[in-house]
Amino acid sequence: MSLPQRKIAGGIAAVAGALLTPLPLCRIGCTADWLLFGPTVAVMASALFFLFRIGDIRDVARDFSFLVTGFLYVPLLLAHLLLLRYEPFGSQWIFLIMAIVMAGDTGAYYVGSAIGKHKLYPVVSPNKSIEGAVGGLAGSVTGALIARATFFPQLTIVDAVATALLLGVLGQLGDLFESLLKRSFGVKDSGSIIPGHGGVLDRLDSILFAAPAAFYYARFIFFHR
Repeated sequence: MSLPQRKIAGGIAAVAGALLTPLPLCRIGCTADWLLFGPTVAVMASALFFLFRIGDIRDVARDFSFLVTGFLYVPLLLAHLLLLRYEPFGSQWIFLIMAIVMAGDTGAYYVGSAIGKHKLYPVVSPNKSIEGAVGGLAGSVTGALIARATFFPQLTIVDAVATALLLGVLGQLGDLFESLLKRSFGVKDSGSIIPGHGGVLDRLDSILFAAPAAFYYARFIFFHR
């Protein structure tokens, strides 16, 4: 596929992703099966696009993977925030995610800057340290306990610590995965829309991995005691 075609396909994928993100709202008045409709159509449409627009056949698998990743990576994972919002205590769960992720980021930064000596995963993110990662988990636990003491008293101590460790670990892995994507494309930031902070994806990378974990913890553990 030529460069102009890739740009067109990328634009279509971006629009499709934006349209897929609010699909979980259909769960209010539709059956769960409806939620599969959007992603299914998007994948099939992408497959047919490549089937009938073959350029260099050796590039098809790579380009198709890029396209599908474009409208599933962010929309599919981020949509769990909408699903979570309409669960009992939905607002509290969303603020809990923010508290865990933000406190984890803060703890990782300050501990890593102060005493970080051992590299965590230098091939992906050379500035992150094991000490920073541990500090991040400590920050996540602190954030969850503060959330429990302030706006989410329905959490038990076990819930607070368990969700903090689960979301804290996955949030850091989401950050590393986004760094991996940036390194693979040879860019420093995912965009320039937020000066000094990189792109929007740089602000969402941890939440993308934490949101599904929070939803499934709430759905299958928190609500089934």
